[in-house]
Amino acid sequence: MDWEQLRRSTNVQDRRGGGLGGGLAIGGGGAILIALVSLLFGANPGDVLNNLTGGGSAGQYERTPENDRNADFAARILGGTEDVWTDIFQKSGRTYQPAGLVLYDGTTSTQGCGGANANVGPFYCPADKSIYIDLRFFREMETRFGAGGDFARAYVIAHEVGHHLQQELGIEQQVRQLQERSDRVGRNRLSVLLELQADCFAGVWGNRTADVVNLSQADIREAVNAAAAIGDDALTQGRASPDSFTHGTSEQRVAWFTRGLKSGSVDSCDTFSASAR
Repeated sequence: MDWEQLRRSTNVQDRRGGGLGGGLAIGGGGAILIALVSLLFGANPGDVLNNLTGGGSAGQYERTPENDRNADFAARILGGTEDVWTDIFQKSGRTYQPAGLVLYDGTTSTQGCGGANANVGPFYCPADKSIYIDLRFFREMETRFGAGGDFARAYVIAHEVGHHLQQELGIEQQVRQLQERSDRVGRNRLSVLLELQADCFAGVWGNRTADVVNLSQADIREAVNAAAAIGDDALTQGRASPDSFTHGTSEQRVAWFTRGLKSGSVDSCDTFSASAR
């Protein structure tokens, strides 16, 4: 994947080494973050909460060539998503407002979603329309989840941009309203549909940028492997009930990412209508 062919986004805040902190606000965005951590790392929410509120840092930041290269990578992937989605929105008569990207190490603050901690992993904060990522997560993907490779990393960022698209299109807001009127099983099911749609949107971006970055079949296998590695069933090793799933099974995540990748069409990403059939 020739990711250096992509344009660097200017919507990036580099807080690495800045030491910005902030306690995690429980409730609202904070509760969502805890749920995300638990799912992504297969952790107990209570254990995660203890780690976050304990004020511990993820370690002293050290600027390295690898970390700086990852920062350049993230900025270029974001720039690539901006170009693709700006074009798609324009063709439908809309204006795309890009997401922000905050690079940090250890801990940082958000505007409306509580505090961010390296243990949380990448996430999108709808309140400030920004994606937060500690770049050391890329190494975690490879060592803990066995999901290495540039396109696997790009998939993670494109997935979070997918959540921004849902915010811009009003999908996220509608789903949250439905969740407020649903029981736990219903809320989880709606959360899964949101996540699978973000996977599909990531696939659409991959399709539209394939020629620019000379995407190969090996690259595609990297992203598919990443999608499979973070399915609910894979993360919980079959110990959790499907009713508790919030992101989708490995099979579902691979299927929807692949659907978007093959079609290159936003219309193929209606997970909500598909679930009703």
